[in-house]
Amino acid sequence: MKFLEEVVVEAFLPTFRSLLAADLRERGLTQQEVAQLLGVSQSAVSKYAHGDVEVTDAVAEDDRVRETVERVGEGLASGDMSQVQALVEAEVLIRRLSARGDVVAALHEDAMPALADYDGDFRVHDPESEVRVRERVLSSVRRGVRVLEHASGFATLIPAVGSNLVECTPDADGVEDVAGVPGRILDVMGRTEVPADPEFGVSVHVASILLAARDAGSDARACLNVRYGEDVVAALADAGYEAVEFDAAGEDSAAAVAAAVADSPSVDVLYQTGGYGVEPIVYLLADSAPAAASMARELL
Repeated sequence: MKFLEEVVVEAFLPTFRSLLAADLRERGLTQQEVAQLLGVSQSAVSKYAHGDVEVTDAVAEDDRVRETVERVGEGLASGDMSQVQALVEAEVLIRRLSARGDVVAALHEDAMPALADYDGDFRVHDPESEVRVRERVLSSVRRGVRVLEHASGFATLIPAVGSNLVECTPDADGVEDVAGVPGRILDVMGRTEVPADPEFGVSVHVASILLAARDAGSDARACLNVRYGEDVVAALADAGYEAVEFDAAGEDSAAAVAAAVADSPSVDVLYQTGGYGVEPIVYLLADSAPAAASMARELL
């Protein structure tokens, strides 16, 4: 695991300081003066001057880096720029170079190839970045799955088509924004079998039910499907959950879900009693995957 900050320390800072030290020396400052301005030792400045510090070409050759070095060097040498302002200019540059596809971010992806799996723009250090949001969703689904694995008897609630536990990102608009278990959760000789680690975009059906409910006004972020039974629905109702039936006999179950939720947006449980070629199923809606899993555990 390689942190973005490590890339900054190992690649950006030595290069930036080396270029800035050279710029200041060319402007007539002594090694001692350069050392004081950069907050480093004179021996470090000497190493910069003699090329004893490794420079990262991708950083050194970037026009924005060179422009910042020249501007900061001129400001520090003339006294028009304080050390605080110079630091701010460097920090802003780091943030720009850390954007997806930019120099520092590219170096980070080289060190952490798994980051390339994420589409779109993100900044690893941004608390609302796509990578952080999606990783939190995956982590939540993993926790929910563990609840089911450790719930004695959950296999008895798994329908013939299998169960799936899904959770979506806050702004989900498609199944690719919903994480679930690849291949579904199965009943293997009375034991709950989870075939693989959660991924995004692997549960079309249960994800579609969740998205349809959200589109109709539900605040749910997670959904778990279990076998249908009058006893199951009754037990959930007795536990205080609002249960609503929808018609799955038609071709568009998502539309049927949307119609049911539109009338009862605070619904906790959706269920359908089956039809020709359609297995009856109960869908548990919750704020998170662990919460949906806990609802199922209450049935055991």
